[in-house]
Amino acid sequence: MFCHQCEQTAKGTGCTLKGICGKEADVAGLQDLLVKALINIGVYGNACRAKGHKDFKTDHFLTQALFSTITNVNFDRPRLGAYIREACKIRDKFKSVCANDYPAGAIDADWQPADDLAGLIKQADSFTITKLPGDADTRSLREILLYGLKGMAAYADHAAIMGSYNEDVSSFFYKGLAAIADSSLNADRLIALIMEFGKANFRCMEMLDAAHTRILGNPVPAKVSLSTKKGPAIIVSGHDLPDLLELLRQTEGKHINIYTHGEMLPAHGYPELKKFAHLAGHFGTAWQNQQKEFNNIPAAILMTTNCIQKPADSYRDRIFTTGLVAWPNVTHISPIKDKKDFTPLINKALALKGFSADQSGKEITVGFAHNAVLSIAGKIIDAVKTGEIKHFFLIGGCDGAKPGRNYYTECAQKVPKNCVILTLACGKFRFNTLEFGDIGGIPRLLDCGQCNDAYSAIKIAMVLAEAFKCGVNDLPLSLILSWYEQKAVCILLTLLSLGVKNIRLGPSLPSFVSPNVLKILADSFNIQPITTPEQDIAAIMGK
Repeated sequence: MFCHQCEQTAKGTGCTLKGICGKEADVAGLQDLLVKALINIGVYGNACRAKGHKDFKTDHFLTQALFSTITNVNFDRPRLGAYIREACKIRDKFKSVCANDYPAGAIDADWQPADDLAGLIKQADSFTITKLPGDADTRSLREILLYGLKGMAAYADHAAIMGSYNEDVSSFFYKGLAAIADSSLNADRLIALIMEFGKANFRCMEMLDAAHTRILGNPVPAKVSLSTKKGPAIIVSGHDLPDLLELLRQTEGKHINIYTHGEMLPAHGYPELKKFAHLAGHFGTAWQNQQKEFNNIPAAILMTTNCIQKPADSYRDRIFTTGLVAWPNVTHISPIKDKKDFTPLINKALALKGFSADQSGKEITVGFAHNAVLSIAGKIIDAVKTGEIKHFFLIGGCDGAKPGRNYYTECAQKVPKNCVILTLACGKFRFNTLEFGDIGGIPRLLDCGQCNDAYSAIKIAMVLAEAFKCGVNDLPLSLILSWYEQKAVCILLTLLSLGVKNIRLGPSLPSFVSPNVLKILADSFNIQPITTPEQDIAAIMGK
């Protein structure tokens, strides 16, 4: 195997024996074989869409299958095998529609999947990411595009679950995948396509934001308890807010306390979720701490999307998966006629009986998405004009276990007292329980939400730029981002496509970015690696 799609890849170069994420070589091989099939769906599907052949069901399959190959999502071999077989059927359907008008660039498009899992695993030896066409630089650009597409697939799937669809977004999946196979594309054309992708992902995040607010309401600032209450408990992790809504409905009146975990924290700001009294609070921190935090607690656990780690024996019998996330020998809750029945999860929580006593904890505040922040935009603008607020720091992104991420804690602590910190995604768990105070009633720490709520931060920046009659890069705003997996990649590409410059990225730079491509990004956008909190803050503040 060879995989270097996440930040924690072995030795900073690539996992070759077993993934740092926990996937075995055969699982990695199945994921690569699925990617190979999906690239060819892109090649033939792109040609078919040009002839007017469109199918929402196929579009959704494509996003789900891509999403399933993101880091820490699907480790279940039979499920991956089923995706591969279905992908080959769709590929062949598109080939028949194209007739003899085959587009150039397909990657071994005539192979047929083996009937059994062992055969598929053997076939997986035929393709790895290292076999993408081109030289080191164009392969690097193809990988950047591929990982961006994987990230956008996650957001498109979340939106599709809530009934939202965007033709421009769906079309770009085919266009982007087809480009990955097209050996005729040079570096300039690939870079242009990556910028086009960034704009498509912005529309995707906009679509997802609209879906969330349509169903759950606009987030409002809300206090969230980090305490636990006596009684049965279910801890919900991942990103899929509709799953949490359905679980809250099914547990109402059953005397079960529901706690969020990880990227589910922003749920407490949404009015349609807040109205459930048994949404009791938030438990734990970021995804990489789950083996320690879930160990030997009397609660059932639901993983709704990615961020799963190998379940420890101490909680394997009480962790459940749903949606695209899956782990071997872990109970999976699938929809039946488009509705999920969480009865097994509920029964397990009741049998465990939950926490034996109340345990007090801190409170933190969430809910500062774009609607909430822009409602006080006038106050913020006045504070900037009077000099009360000198600068805005966006410190956020993915968290992870690799050493070096304490930088973000120290950076937040060292931000000058006359500056405001925006944060989002699970990187905030490095510092979101610290006391930051306020500036004239404006909290110094504004939690914008999940990773996809980078859309909120972009909206806020755009409105401020309009108010000050300047470009986003001229605002007193600096972005200090942490990355881990492919959703962070697609957000970064969106920022670049919108012309955002001077981003500081860490804790390490992606190993799939070649030196020449990195130089292009540095020269064009002034992307730079983090150094030390003191040095970076001093440079930002002009000292």
